Amino acid sequence: MGTWILIMVTGMMAGMVNSLAGGGSFLTFPVLVYAGLPPIAANASSTVALLPGALVGAYGYKEYRKPFSGVSWMMMMILTLIGGWIGAVLLLVSSTSAFDILAPWLLLISSLTFAFGRQAGNLLRKTITIGPGPVLSGQFFLGIYAGYFGGAVGIMMMALWQIFGLTDLKVINANKTYFVFISNIVAVALFVIAQKVVWPQTLVMMVTTMIGSYLGTRYAKKVDPVKLRLAIVFFNFIITAVFFYRTYY
Repeated sequence: MGTWILIMVTGMMAGMVNSLAGGGSFLTFPVLVYAGLPPIAANASSTVALLPGALVGAYGYKEYRKPFSGVSWMMMMILTLIGGWIGAVLLLVSSTSAFDILAPWLLLISSLTFAFGRQAGNLLRKTITIGPGPVLSGQFFLGIYAGYFGGAVGIMMMALWQIFGLTDLKVINANKTYFVFISNIVAVALFVIAQKVVWPQTLVMMVTTMIGSYLGTRYAKKVDPVKLRLAIVFFNFIITAVFFYRTYY
């Protein structure tokens, strides 16, 4: 009973975190592993559980969603979908042991990118002009990352978009929730077809994630973006440290 309560509470918290700034899978993935799911099944189940919440968040932020200047919104969607499919296939053919070793490094990369993405973007823009090509290429690889790992993909999107010059946190959140949903559609379909989803835990988490996403979307429009960013950075590194400890010690 305690495990099921933990899954319910985690789903609600993950939905809120995803709506506020991203990183809900930092919660759902480790909790599903703790609940006894193998890492690949936990990752697939986490992706499925978070998908409806991403849709709720995307709808809640619809008035803030804006395309990049000079970049085709449709092309970003297509590349995200293709990347998500490639990443999901890579996950399905990966061994459990290889994924388990790689997971904390993926978390570390995403945490560092979110923490220092703005500074890196400022330095980069002083030396080169970033056009549509790098934005579309980055979105394609983000789609692959989302389909393969899913963990903190929202944080990765936010960090890389800052490098590309998008600085308004509300706009970043709106775009992030929309493209996280897009990137996971194909991955979810493949995970279901491949029977990698553990449904009892996933369905419970799915319901509470939607509730948390709705509540988080309402709150995010009022939150201080500076405090929010600092809290997320701190949280990211704590979870990353836990995964390194779990994997190597």
